[in-house]
Amino acid sequence: MNRTEALDAVKESIAEVVPGADLAGLGLDDPFRDALEMDSLDFLGFIEILSERTGVRIDDEDTPRLTTLSGSADLLVARTE
Repeated sequence: MNRTEALDAVKESIAEVVPGADLAGLGLDDPFRDALEMDSLDFLGFIEILSERTGVRIDDEDTPRLTTLSGSADLLVARTE
């Protein structure tokens, strides 16, 4: 998976959890949980959807890396190399 595919997967997963989210206004390094007002259940849903969509196992210790679009994409790319 390349970085563009990873970013697309992250954005699509967020959009599934937070319908109507303004992802165009979200910077790559902006903490999206705060920006999109995602609560802990939304975040868990995002992780589950992202894992299913990409086939990448995401463990509890990975969650600190999943706070920005960039960090999330980097994790996916690293796990699929």
